[in-house]
Amino acid sequence: MFIGRKAELNFLEERYESQNGELVVLYGRRRVGKTETLRKFCENKPHVFFACTESPDEQQLTAFSERLLQKGLPVAQYIKRFSDWKLALASILELPNDQKKLLIIDEFPYMVKGNNAIPSILQNLWDEKLKDQNVMIILCGSSMSFIEKEILAEKNPLYGRATGILKMNEMSFYDAIQFVPNYSVFDKITAYAILGGIPHYLKQFDDTLPLALNIERRILTRGSILYSEVEFLMHQELRETATYNVIIEAVALGNTKLNDIHQKTQIEKTKLSVYLKNLMDLGIVTREFPVADGIKAHANIHRGLYQIADQFFRFWYAFVFPNLSELEAGDAKGIWKFVIEPELERHTSYVFEAICRQYLRLKNQKEMLPFHFTKIGRWWNKTDELDIMATDPKKRAFLLGECKYKNSDCTLSDYKNMKEKFTLAGSDQKIYYWLFSKNGFSEELVKIAIEQDVTLVTADNIVKEVGNL
Repeated sequence: MFIGRKAELNFLEERYESQNGELVVLYGRRRVGKTETLRKFCENKPHVFFACTESPDEQQLTAFSERLLQKGLPVAQYIKRFSDWKLALASILELPNDQKKLLIIDEFPYMVKGNNAIPSILQNLWDEKLKDQNVMIILCGSSMSFIEKEILAEKNPLYGRATGILKMNEMSFYDAIQFVPNYSVFDKITAYAILGGIPHYLKQFDDTLPLALNIERRILTRGSILYSEVEFLMHQELRETATYNVIIEAVALGNTKLNDIHQKTQIEKTKLSVYLKNLMDLGIVTREFPVADGIKAHANIHRGLYQIADQFFRFWYAFVFPNLSELEAGDAKGIWKFVIEPELERHTSYVFEAICRQYLRLKNQKEMLPFHFTKIGRWWNKTDELDIMATDPKKRAFLLGECKYKNSDCTLSDYKNMKEKFTLAGSDQKIYYWLFSKNGFSEELVKIAIEQDVTLVTADNIVKEVGNL
């Protein structure tokens, strides 16, 4: 069953229905669901879907020719293989259907690595013939740095030719939990905190089994796909994996400032900044700034906090990587019981904040909030921090929120503490207070919330209310 990706499919359908030639670049990290989305898009449409392989150019051209010639091209009566890429790519115009001629090239970077003239060949064909025809070519790739630097960047042949560029990110919490419909609200949140929104990872869990058993069998046991997934991706994307392992582990364990990461890893700061940038380009690490900060603060390499953007990487480096020796020896049950289980709620609490922000974004898009915010994130200064701050372009309205993921009620003191952390600078500004709680709220807080118009949201609300958003 195909889940989610409505926005991506709508984007592709709009391009397909246009009266113009379309050259679309679709890319994103491995396992994010690009190929499945493209195959879903192709359903019930005449198309050619070619998956490139890491193979020599001649072999790639042979395979591409065979795939095209199978589609009933008139020239198939006379040849078994195109003599060059120009003839092969131009033959899309001869596809025997009255609808848009649709060609999808999956893992396009493999094709280019085998023959770096292909972007120039495609550019010339596009300019001379294809752009004015009823064709749609989709170039798909997992190597994000290659797509951005070698395909889309200025001075490269295809620069400015793409009629659509779509970077696929991981799924939202609300799409992700559709993979585990049988789980309780809390187990859905925890599963997302572990696996994130990567469809390939979510498919590994069996929601008819307890969450603990899935973690033991599908992540902590040698031979399971998720056990070696991170190491595989690291070796695919990066050199010096040992250095990157040390950096990611440091961030996963709570060292979020540049100086803290430097102290933990002992890597010289200039080099460390380069390593961190590479990890950000891959979507593994992100750099976070307080919502109220201006653009100038972003230029300071010492400002901002580094976080693991990929939930599964964060879980793996926090719990699997430091315990690989015992896991290799087969102690999956022990690592779960004595290392992971005692820390899992704390680990999940950080992701709960991100889920609450997703919930607010949905309400914001539906105009269900007191004002429309254009920025949302965390906020902090030298002494205090807030889990959520959202504000409008002129910073006249603020939504402040705290997220309590613990097995006790959120209390009046939690509300009072939140109010003390941030004060307004002008009389024309207004604050709206929100509290999110795993376990619920004390009677005293519920009463005060009604009197002072404070919004209280439980984890149950967040999961179940989505059907109305």
